Amino acid sequence: MAQCRAARSTIVLRVHGRPGGVFHLRQGRVIAVETPGAPGVEALLLRSGRVSAADWATLSPTGRFMPGSELVARGHLGAKELQVVTVMALRDAVFAVVAGDTAECVAVPRSVPMAPASGGEDPLELLDEAARKVAGLATLPQAVLPDRERVIAGHGAAGLAEGLVRHRREILFHANGRRTARDIAFVVGRGVYHVSVEVSRMLGEGLLERAGRGEALGTAKPWSVPALEPRRAAHGHPDPVDIGGDAELPYRIPGASGFTRKALVPDESATG
Repeated sequence: MAQCRAARSTIVLRVHGRPGGVFHLRQGRVIAVETPGAPGVEALLLRSGRVSAADWATLSPTGRFMPGSELVARGHLGAKELQVVTVMALRDAVFAVVAGDTAECVAVPRSVPMAPASGGEDPLELLDEAARKVAGLATLPQAVLPDRERVIAGHGAAGLAEGLVRHRREILFHANGRRTARDIAFVVGRGVYHVSVEVSRMLGEGLLERAGRGEALGTAKPWSVPALEPRRAAHGHPDPVDIGGDAELPYRIPGASGFTRKALVPDESATG
């Protein structure tokens, strides 16, 4: 990655591993990262309720391209908001790749990314930020890897759901013993970094529990979490996709990424 940056290469690099990912570089800058480990722009927009599935299908019937200009032209979201969400998804994807297991990195035939970030991001800064998130998350007592451990509502959640902030209620509602933090992130349309942090914190508070081998996956608890409607603002339209929020802690397996510096990194997808 450093060599590509120095040479200002336009290239596509595949990072093999779990989850792994594909980095699209243009003149040495990262314009998109695709990985099964984190929701992309489409998932963030659709699952949050900002854009309806019907509108998306109308504007992108093949599903092979990002109808960004059309979404802006029709007033579904602003141009700046679209760009912010695109960069947020890119950074979250880098976090997912760095937090996982990585093997070799190889050049692959060039392809057109679905949602490129205009201007691109510095690859070394992206990797450094992701490593700091991973390192910070590891400091949490009940830290979880995004795609390894399944969680279920804990006994400590009884009667507390109504008093939780929105994003915590969403996590609790979807924690059925079959889903990891990564799975929940896709379902609710939030960044996997943010969801991993919240799942880790909720485990520490007893709101969630790790689903053990003897756990009846997907079975209902003796209490219920209120059904959640799509996030909507006071004017009746869906809330903008999360583009800012609290300073959240991150995660790491020490030494996994070659970075040792720990720091807190603001979470771009957290909202109250």
